[in-house]
Amino acid sequence: MGEAAIIRPKRGTQALAMHERVNESWESAETIPVAVRDLTKVYGTVTAVDRISFTLAPRSTVALLGGNGAGKTTTIAMLLGLVVPTSGEVRVFGADMSRNRYQVAERLNFQSPYVDLPMRLTVRQNLTVYAGLYGIANAIERIAFIAEDLQITALLDRPTGKLSAGQKTRVGLAKALLNAPELLLLDEPTASLDPDTADWIRQKLKEYADARDATILLASHNMAEVERLADRVILLDSGRILEDEASDVLLETYGREALEDVFLDVVRGRSWREARGDAAPARRAS
Repeated sequence: MGEAAIIRPKRGTQALAMHERVNESWESAETIPVAVRDLTKVYGTVTAVDRISFTLAPRSTVALLGGNGAGKTTTIAMLLGLVVPTSGEVRVFGADMSRNRYQVAERLNFQSPYVDLPMRLTVRQNLTVYAGLYGIANAIERIAFIAEDLQITALLDRPTGKLSAGQKTRVGLAKALLNAPELLLLDEPTASLDPDTADWIRQKLKEYADARDATILLASHNMAEVERLADRVILLDSGRILEDEASDVLLETYGREALEDVFLDVVRGRSWREARGDAAPARRAS
């Protein structure tokens, strides 16, 4: 008999089906927005991401949760092809992001309040630059449409560095939606926003996902935001996946009413049996 092991609930059928599908046809997974296999990133003596595997189904919204240093931002950077994995693979719409990310670059985008656009350029200039990078033919019309939809028309000729935090967030979202991406990666999209602006941003994201049939990966510390937007939760701790399940299944499994309580149970090392108050002892690994 081995040492006592934390009992984890079984992964849901949807997540398992997607994993099986990728394993069967890894080389031709063009219809799968994201497929990650044994992904690892090591910086010196620190393993930021430790052999994680997951897939994102088309038209799903998945939350990537974890405390500071859990590996969320590093994972997103590897999905974007900005950071080269130490080992493992990332495929976006079938393209290997370490070698061929330009094949699918126009089909995805990214937004984070921690990544500033050039401060000296006006909002219009910034959006025009990105429209060129994404090969948007009708850039003037597209910028006008996005600006009106996100209520930033009055900001277009203002220097980006002179905007408030909420205004910068809306401009960052405009940049992220400029090319109408099929895959949208978001890193704390409503951080430091007042409740009203944050709620407005969440509603816009939900409307966009529904209208575009887009797939969204959302890294967030805001559990209410996750409960509102996400179909599924991938919970990271020390670079490893501890849970990968639908939000409602996690709540039922852990016997909790809010995801924040589930999050605290998991990162504090409690088994789901303990979280539910079950008196039975934890099963031991054989």
